Amino acid sequence: MTDTTGLSQLGQPTPIPASPDKAVLERVPNPQAGTLYLARFTAPEFTSLCPVTGQPDFAHLVIDYAPEQWIVESKSLKLYLTSFRNHGAFHEDCTVAIGKRLVATLAPKWLRIAGYWYPRGGMPIDVFWQTGVAPAELWVPDTGVSPYRGRG
Repeated sequence: MTDTTGLSQLGQPTPIPASPDKAVLERVPNPQAGTLYLARFTAPEFTSLCPVTGQPDFAHLVIDYAPEQWIVESKSLKLYLTSFRNHGAFHEDCTVAIGKRLVATLAPKWLRIAGYWYPRGGMPIDVFWQTGVAPAELWVPDTGVSPYRGRG
């Protein structure tokens, strides 16, 4: 059984953090430490704010990582991602900051994040970041998100 002592959000009502900086991203021991595998989180309704106009920006995020000693506690990840809905930042900043925060919290063998941002002003912006080359034996499937094709 996984040790969940010390978790502050799991199993109880938790308000949405006011900002990503105030969000608590929690981790638990990896019950399969020593086994190379990929975990994927998909957030198809990610929202943040344009730092210039204050208008909402929407993205489909795909987060893949190969855990080492820690895995992310999923409720805390959901709350962390939700905290961006009132946060003003450019697409590139949001995507890379999420990846770096996860790396700082989890110290995974490998992590990548794909941010497929919906068009504003007629242009979608896709942002990709990873920690390096994936381990040779790791199965890394396609993100499953189609490139933006417009109305054509």
